[in-house]
This record gives sequence, C-alpha cells and structure tokens, in this order.
Amino acid sequence: MRTQVGIVGAGPAGLLLSHLLHRAGIESIVLELRSRSEIEGTIRAGVLEQGTVDLLDSVGLGERLHREGFLHHGIELRFDGRGHRIDLTAHSGGKSITVYAQHEVIKDLVVARLAAGGTIVFNADGVEPRGFDGSAPSIHYRHDGDAQSLDCDFIAGCDGFHGVCRPSAPPAARTEFSRSYPFGWFGILAEAAPSSSELIYAHHPRGFALVSTRSPTIQRLYFQCDPHENVERWDDARIWAELGARLATHDGWRPVEGPVIQKNVVGMRSFVCEPMQFGRLYLAGDAAHIVPPTGAKGLNLAIADVRLLAAALIAHYRDGDASALAAYSAMALRRVWKAQRFSWFMTSLLHLFPDATPYQQRLQLADLDYVTGSQAAQSSLAENYVGLPFEDAFA
Repeated sequence: MRTQVGIVGAGPAGLLLSHLLHRAGIESIVLELRSRSEIEGTIRAGVLEQGTVDLLDSVGLGERLHREGFLHHGIELRFDGRGHRIDLTAHSGGKSITVYAQHEVIKDLVVARLAAGGTIVFNADGVEPRGFDGSAPSIHYRHDGDAQSLDCDFIAGCDGFHGVCRPSAPPAARTEFSRSYPFGWFGILAEAAPSSSELIYAHHPRGFALVSTRSPTIQRLYFQCDPHENVERWDDARIWAELGARLATHDGWRPVEGPVIQKNVVGMRSFVCEPMQFGRLYLAGDAAHIVPPTGAKGLNLAIADVRLLAAALIAHYRDGDASALAAYSAMALRRVWKAQRFSWFMTSLLHLFPDATPYQQRLQLADLDYVTGSQAAQSSLAENYVGLPFEDAFA
C-alpha cells in the first residue's frame, strides 16, 4: 500500500491529524495496535481547553461534545476546610473549559474518519517505521497474520508513551527529560449524581483529592495514594470515608455517594522527548511528552501538536514550502514546556509530598492563600488552565 502520510496510533492525535489532512485533500492511513472496541472502551477523563473545543468545532466534530459535555466557567481550590472559586471565564477574557472524556473524543473521530472513507487498520501488530532518515519512509506491520508494508512520504508517530515510533529514532539523536512522582491517583467511577457543578481541587493533610463529573448519573473522583496501591484493599465504605475526610469543609459539605463501579490507580510522571522530529518521522501527543493530570493538559497538548503538524504538512503539499515541517519540533516544544511548567505548578501546589518538611508544607499553604487571594495570580492560573493562545502556525 501507499499513502502520503502514514500515521501510527489511533488515539486523539493520530485520528485528528488524519481528519485535518483529509479536509485539505491529503491522503493518510492510520495503523492501530488495538481493536476499535478497545480504543473506544478505554475510559479516560478529559478536560478540553477552549482552543481544543474551537478546533473540534471548526472541523465538524463539536455536535455531540456540546450536547453531552459539561461547560465549566470556574474551578474550586479547597484547603483548610474552605472552598475558593477561581472564575476562569472572568480571568481569561471570556474563555471556559468543557469536561468531555477522551474516549468520547476518540469515538467521534473514528466515526468521522470512517464516514469520510478514511482507512484505519485496527489490530496492526509488529509495527516498525523504516527509512525515515531518507526520502522513502515506510511502515512495516502484520495484519491478520500477514506481513504488510505501507510506503509513505512522512510518518506521524502518534502511538503514545509506550509506542514504537520514539524508540525507533536513534538514542543518540534524542534527549529525554523525565520525572516520576512518589504518589499516584486512586480514581473511581461511581453511580451518583454530581457533587459539584464545577471541578474541585482539594489540598488536605492526608493528600490531594479531586471531584469531577462524567454524566448526570456518573461521578469521577480521585484521591492521592501510593503509586503501588492495591485497589482491592479498598471497599466502597473505605473509599467514601477517605474522600469525605479530604473534601470536608467547615460547613459540613460532603460528596454525593453511590456504588463504585470502577476503580484504578493512575501513575504520575512528567516526560519530554527532544526533538519531536527525526528526518521524516514526526512525534505528536504522548509519544513525545507526558504531563501529570493535575493541569489537565495531556489531551490538549496532543491536539495542539497535530494542529501544528497538519498545518506544516498542508504547507508542504499545497505550497511546496518545507520550512514549517523543519520548524515543527521547536514550535511544538515551546507549548509543551509551558504545559509542563503549569502541570508541575498545580501538582506541587496541591499534593502531599512524603519528604516535605514542615517549612515546605507551610510554604504550600502560603501559595494556596496567595493564589486564592490575588487577582493577578488567579488570572495567571486561569489563562493557563483554559489554554494559552495558539501561536499562528508558522506565519
């Protein structure tokens, strides 16, 4: 087979890139290790920045998002038994966020690609990018037991942190920055009405907690835990007791409780690979970078990456201009590192660090008091949380 752009990975990055290229008349084929049911059924939370929502709207992917997503104009920071609302919209020039799960974005993208006649090869294993250091790259893989080869002009590695594309680049050609955190998030889905109309980020001496939502009847909540915690040690009563303790306020607020239908532990890490391009191989999304979920940037960074990469590929095919492709990594990494900074800020602001001294714990409370009491600090938080403006792609 042959196509113009071979895309490895049918997550939000790979599928949206394929969709954007299709709208510009550029051919692509997406290869995915898992089945369609697996990628659509892997439940992951999602907070969409204003720019992400605007982009999805502009390419015809906003209808279900607006019907089923939750539009939020603020968040709450809770500490010392009191809640402090940050008005995101007022402090960011009218912007907001939308809570809409990542797997729902994937469902919308799969439907859009298949409806447009796009090719997504599910259950493609043994994927191996080749020749991207020259002018004739290809992707070799197996499908239904048969060896296959996809020749292409460019390869987009959108296959996540554990994918094959980044490791295919020579180790000497890449620099990797990483940080592992001494805690994780114990996440639950519960059959219960929403506890709050907006997200609650809570700092507590027992550790961080987060209240989100999924639907009018399903809640998603998290609390900080040991990264190796065994979820089977936690029954419903113990989970709700822990959440109740960490989220308690002086006025008696408690989360709405219900049967826990799913529980898991989410690891916490920060990671960046530099550069994000190697010859004709371009990385996007989790293949190139990971952020802790506290800043709600993972999905949004993937969308920002492919926005830039699609614009660069369109300039190449439409105008014969390769300068945007050459600048892709540098442009993308500017936003990546700003998102890393904000994610670290939110993580360090709210979590209990095992090795923190009493002095550091007092500084943490001082930071929370400053952020919730300063208009300038709230504006900075809001600007980052709703999403920094997109730079004009290679204007």
